[in-house]
Amino acid sequence: MNEHDGQHEQAGDGAQVSTGTPNDKAPVPEAAIPELVIISGMSGAGRSTAAKCLEDLGWFVVDNLPPALIPTMVELGARSQGNVARIAVVVDVRGRRFFDNLRESLADLEAKNVTRRIVFLESSDEALVRRFESVRRPHPLQGDGRIVDGIDAERELLRELRGDADLVIDTSSLNVHELRAKMDAQFAGEEEPELRATVMSFGYKYGLPVDADLVVDCRFLPNPHWVPELRPYTGLNEEVSGYVFNQPGAKEFLDRYTELLQLVATGYRREGKRYVTIAVGCTGGKHRSVAMSEKLAARLAAEGVETVVVHRDMGRE
Repeated sequence: MNEHDGQHEQAGDGAQVSTGTPNDKAPVPEAAIPELVIISGMSGAGRSTAAKCLEDLGWFVVDNLPPALIPTMVELGARSQGNVARIAVVVDVRGRRFFDNLRESLADLEAKNVTRRIVFLESSDEALVRRFESVRRPHPLQGDGRIVDGIDAERELLRELRGDADLVIDTSSLNVHELRAKMDAQFAGEEEPELRATVMSFGYKYGLPVDADLVVDCRFLPNPHWVPELRPYTGLNEEVSGYVFNQPGAKEFLDRYTELLQLVATGYRREGKRYVTIAVGCTGGKHRSVAMSEKLAARLAAEGVETVVVHRDMGRE
């Protein structure tokens, strides 16, 4: 054994300097991997608003980061000693070779056990065209064609990413404040719940919600619209709700579907999916779907699922 191994030398100023082997050093604490949210979606659908909302909530936000640099950004955050604990990255078609690089980056993150969530901002063609025309700017992919040509090209390019998204938000009928409220509802909490659900009533005559993960059809139940004394009210009214759930099969349907959602929720948690939108529809989105949505949301909340109820079409008639 060397005479200095594990010993201390006397420094010139009288202080002792350790000369132990490298194995004697205290272990370095493992760097904390920051939370990562990837914001993407259609141009004009509100990506910048969603990013600004997360920034206001204390997230470190990077706009238009090339997808290949996302793992590097996460690594830098891990070295920040907790100063950058939550990172949001906006990626879109402005970054060329978009999907090739993004797929590689997502695979790299998965290999490093980085938990990432994808928020996808969606909107109808009509809403997007209206927004581009209002600001008099071309769509980034339209080239020499029309705005709708650029929108079609972007939808095709983003199709796979939309399918992988953890949270899809349809902004077709949302203003800036309503989009911020949706983002706040998902990300403002101190602690992340295991699963968050949005139960949305809608009317089939106004179209299916594009951000729905699951769709429930209540049109098999008699319509309170044809009961004159109930017609003016909505499914939030106790008499309307009572009428709906006194119909044959209504309570049984609620019980069975709740059991099915318990099974689905277990699978979502196992797969790391944190958000689900359940769309409950009837003809006009005023009576049956509203009453069923309220009861279904209450059942989910009782099972420990954080639940928000949205009545998309109530009041449109």
